[in-house]
Amino acid sequence: MDAIKVNHLTKTFGGIKAVDGLSIAIPLGAATGIIGPNGSGKTTLMNLFTGILVPDCGEIIIGGKSFARIEPTTLRALKIARTFQDGRLVGQMSATDNLLLAIAKTGIIGGLKEIGGAKYARRVDSVLKKIHLSEYRNAPAESLSYGQRKLLELGRAMIQDADIYLLDEPFTGLFPAVVEQVAGLLSELRARGKTIVIIEHNIELVRRLCDNIIVMDHGQLLAAGRPAAVLKNKKVQEAYLGV
Repeated sequence: MDAIKVNHLTKTFGGIKAVDGLSIAIPLGAATGIIGPNGSGKTTLMNLFTGILVPDCGEIIIGGKSFARIEPTTLRALKIARTFQDGRLVGQMSATDNLLLAIAKTGIIGGLKEIGGAKYARRVDSVLKKIHLSEYRNAPAESLSYGQRKLLELGRAMIQDADIYLLDEPFTGLFPAVVEQVAGLLSELRARGKTIVIIEHNIELVRRLCDNIIVMDHGQLLAAGRPAAVLKNKKVQEAYLGV
């Protein structure tokens, strides 16, 4: 069974097809890496999955339901959580409150009232411990180091207890020790049967963490399958690995 499937998905910007008639399937309960050269359409695809962008045409199937477009407001019901390359933290708010906003049920304005209670205290404590930020629970997000902010961004996804995690370059710019922390968290999610989709440029990390790889080039599917086979594909080596 597939967690996400797309058929003939297309998104054009000013005549340039960022995603060009793409048809792929992302297996349920596995880790899938999406790789490809810069500009190959990886983040655009993730934005289509999460309703930030609207497809020109094509179909997205999630949990067996077909969508011509995804509404951002339906992500929680679809049990999808997502991280961003540049982070979407509220800098002036504490690490704790940034986590709570991710699960507040009344939107950001109502959520500011909701996070004042103790309803989610145990859940927050558990996530802060996992992302190694317990001692920074009251620190403003803007005061954290780059690596800590990346961990907090991942924590915002984790606290939602989603079924599908879409992670856009979660390792970029991290020191090796933090890379291992993030890798450990993703391995834990994978062991729990969660579906993980990772956009990543570090091939060794993709090889290590992912059950499957999808390679994109100019918005199209170049190759898909198990890491060992895909990374030996001559077209992949020429287009992406420079071999």
